Amino acid sequence: MTEPASDPERIRDMLLRQRRFFATGATRDVEFRRERLRDLGRAIDEGGRAMSEALRADLRKSAAETFLTEIFLVKNEIRTAVRRLRRWARPRRVRPPLYQRPAACEVRPEPYGTALILAPWNYPVQLTLSPLVGAIAAGNCCVVKPSELAPASSAAIRGVIERAFEPELAAVVEGGADTARCLLSEGFDRIFYSGGPDVGRLVMRAAADGPTPVTLELGGKNPCVVDRSADLAATGRRIAWGKLLNAGQSCVAPDYALVHREVKDALVAALADAVRDLYGDDPSRSPDYGRIASQRHFERLLGLMSQGTVVLGGETDPGDLYIAPTLMERPEPGSALAREEIFGPILPIVEWGDVEEAIAEIRSRPAPLALYVFASDRGLADAVLDAVPSGGACVNDVISHMANDALPFGGVGPSGMGAYHGKASFDTFTHYRSVMRKGFALDLPVRYPPYEKRRRWLEWLSRLYR
Repeated sequence: MTEPASDPERIRDMLLRQRRFFATGATRDVEFRRERLRDLGRAIDEGGRAMSEALRADLRKSAAETFLTEIFLVKNEIRTAVRRLRRWARPRRVRPPLYQRPAACEVRPEPYGTALILAPWNYPVQLTLSPLVGAIAAGNCCVVKPSELAPASSAAIRGVIERAFEPELAAVVEGGADTARCLLSEGFDRIFYSGGPDVGRLVMRAAADGPTPVTLELGGKNPCVVDRSADLAATGRRIAWGKLLNAGQSCVAPDYALVHREVKDALVAALADAVRDLYGDDPSRSPDYGRIASQRHFERLLGLMSQGTVVLGGETDPGDLYIAPTLMERPEPGSALAREEIFGPILPIVEWGDVEEAIAEIRSRPAPLALYVFASDRGLADAVLDAVPSGGACVNDVISHMANDALPFGGVGPSGMGAYHGKASFDTFTHYRSVMRKGFALDLPVRYPPYEKRRRWLEWLSRLYR
């Protein structure tokens, strides 16, 4: 195992080796890419236990949740890319317009060169390795920086990547904010960042110096609209599952519930029943219920719990970084609980009587990463979808849209730019190069000066293409 790059000189040396390797053209070969992706799949199989233990140490994740929300999704990304990469990477012929013939035109998918992936701590395996699959599938060399806030997971990810790839193709850099700043100053050809919007803005500013194309996967205050036509038992179960997965530390978790006032009390009861069914009478004893990642996040969440009325849960254990599944009503207007992404197991509930009230409430905030609507009334669900922009959406479910690699996953506005998963990952790390080929046999004089002599021909052409 090689020593991780962590200082500027070592990072520059590593990047120089990657650029030299990319210049050899080895990564342009589609079979080379497919075999490297298979190597990554094998390395994940071999390192699966270590990753599971690391996630247990960092986030108290169970082995089953680690497989479901991390390893399985990455393995599926690999499987899809290996199966479809030849088609994705094939140049696409384009018919030239009449006035450019004879010519042959094509769009060639080509790698950018060296890519940088800056990953977060909440789903460290999935949100590090899924974009890496896209970068390798597209033929790039890649530097990965896992989050220092999940140190055990960072070490396990480093082991998997070093087992799968030569450092000239993909390498890991571990470190904190100074390391990230150093990496951002090195002039990568593509940057992929997952995390909070404040750091996302810093990444974008750094990329502007290149300028370097950027994909930003950020968060958002994801609304969950519940109509009186919804099946409340199923709604409560699905919202509770999505909200409490990873102890609420998911960028696509429901962040607040907008509930028709006629069914608000019934939904609260359904959510309470669902929490009990999923995690027992005491969730702190459940092997499937996670913990808050750090003391700083724990204290922030405690502050949010003081900004409304707790109607379920509310128990905490600072020594264990435990916060019980918590429902809250009447969040203080303008408070952080009402306006900011929660990123924890706390769900504020807000009533509405007319769907326009719910839509106006959502539209008073920036566009979310995810929008959830629970309704048997399809017209109401479509009205919400049509009126509210979001990165992605589910009707009568939560989170599941991001597990389908046929659906591009990404944000809009403050929740991010660009998308990935499946073909969208390949596209994110690919430059689509336009190429036109012409022979020397025919060279129409109409395009050359003096144009006054060609005016009638040009006018004829303009009429032809109206």
